[in-house]
Amino acid sequence: MNTIMIGLDLAKSVFHVHGTGSAGEVFRRRLRRAEMERYFSAQPPAVVGMEACAGAHHWARMLERMGHEVRLMPPAYVKPYVKRNKTDGRDAEAICEAMQRPTMRFVAVKSEEQQAVLVVQRAHSLLTRQRTMLANALRAVFTEFGVVAAQGTKGLGELLERLAAADCPIPAPAREVMLVVAGQWKALDGEVRALEQRIVRAARASADARALMDVPGIGPITASALAATVPDPQVFRTARGFAAWVGLTPRQHGTGGKTRSGAISKRGDRHLRRLLIIGASAQLRHAGRRGTKDPWLRELMARRPYKVVMVALAAKTARIAWAMLATGERYRAPMPVAA
Repeated sequence: MNTIMIGLDLAKSVFHVHGTGSAGEVFRRRLRRAEMERYFSAQPPAVVGMEACAGAHHWARMLERMGHEVRLMPPAYVKPYVKRNKTDGRDAEAICEAMQRPTMRFVAVKSEEQQAVLVVQRAHSLLTRQRTMLANALRAVFTEFGVVAAQGTKGLGELLERLAAADCPIPAPAREVMLVVAGQWKALDGEVRALEQRIVRAARASADARALMDVPGIGPITASALAATVPDPQVFRTARGFAAWVGLTPRQHGTGGKTRSGAISKRGDRHLRRLLIIGASAQLRHAGRRGTKDPWLRELMARRPYKVVMVALAAKTARIAWAMLATGERYRAPMPVAA
């Protein structure tokens, strides 16, 4: 049975279609945004390939409702199939060619609910960065006038109190501006805390997120991000494949039968990788103060640098999370052994 294969190049207003028919004929089409739904609703069931870019999941859900099969691909995997003199039409042709490769890797289509969870996650990350920038600006100005506070929110609170006091060491023109910055920091701090509470409530309402929170180093924010980012864990064949997708496996270079491993690749989902590393760092700090019952972690801490252990622990946590999502099993802590 021959299948119609369609490569669709997405854009803001103008879309390009490159397809091959059941008899081997090639057809091309240029569509406006308003014509997309009408065009594909008139087409027989086909396999539609797209790059996983902005708006791809929206169009994928729409095409699936019409009876088409959708294959989303990372843009980096499509680029080698683009011929010279790149155009939108050539991009659609490259997508049509790449989607038919037997070794191509595809991206699972996310639901609207999963995308909504990720919007909250990205907003929380953005506001947290902005809050940190404002805090650093306050600290820098106080340092210029000879006032240095301790790290953390406690030290920042002392600076905010001195800024509001009558004997503030900062001159009046700069102090007025810093009062505006301090007001922005307080407003952002409230918004960040409200988003954190929302994420915690959503994580407790999700069965997958509740199970993931049993893993050391995974809190509500990381668990919610994992459950929303990986709608279908079976897309990855192994736990190492998932860790490699997150970017926590070594970069490899091989030639002449010799393979060298370097630093981690830092590919894939940057937000998820950052959350896993932050969780591993918190777990290591706890283990450094109170010890650990995990023999693997204890031996690794004894012979490897701190940051290497942190990344290795984050990679192990990613593998455990994938195994739990793929099998539905609960977390089982390692059996303690004598030191």
